[in-house]
Amino acid sequence: MSPLNKSLLLFALNWLDAQLTILWVRLNVATEGNGLMARVLNLGEAPFLFTKLAIGAFAAYILYRCAHLPIARRGLKLVLGIYFALMGVHVVTGLSALGWHAPEAVLAYLVELPHSVISLFT
Repeated sequence: MSPLNKSLLLFALNWLDAQLTILWVRLNVATEGNGLMARVLNLGEAPFLFTKLAIGAFAAYILYRCAHLPIARRGLKLVLGIYFALMGVHVVTGLSALGWHAPEAVLAYLVELPHSVISLFT
């Protein structure tokens, strides 16, 4: 996949994250995890969406323009990986909102797994 396509995908995932965050917060299913963005969301949906998309567009543009640098290519892959994981969290949130709590239990197990493994050796 070309750097341009990856940057466009990053922006699209950022936009989807913003839309889903607004949905979950307005339905009282979840809260915004970022304290600063939670304050912006309290100002309204338009300021939140504008801020989120502006930051996402800036990041995608910088990573695209610097794609000739190895650190920017690795950073773009890392950020895309984080956003794909975040989309998984949104799916679990949606399923939980619909009343199916099995994904929530699996996610809680996976989050606690590293701590459990470490506690075996301490």
